[in-house]
Amino acid sequence: MIRWKLAVVMAERNISNKELAALVGMHPTSVSKIKTRRRLTRIDEATLDALCKALNCQPGDLMVYEEGNPDRT
Repeated sequence: MIRWKLAVVMAERNISNKELAALVGMHPTSVSKIKTRRRLTRIDEATLDALCKALNCQPGDLMVYEEGNPDRT
């Protein structure tokens, strides 16, 4: 399963939902929704690109593969 680590990366960079939303052109509520995901479902290339650019990171910094049951949260 792919674990989504946006919340971790944001905390490491001390950036708020509101700040990130302004940088990527999203509503803060949308950032909150994708931030609180534990598992990565779908994310489009443009959003991933914008997040990486705003957070100065690589896509692999935002997600990690963990072997296990994909139905677990």
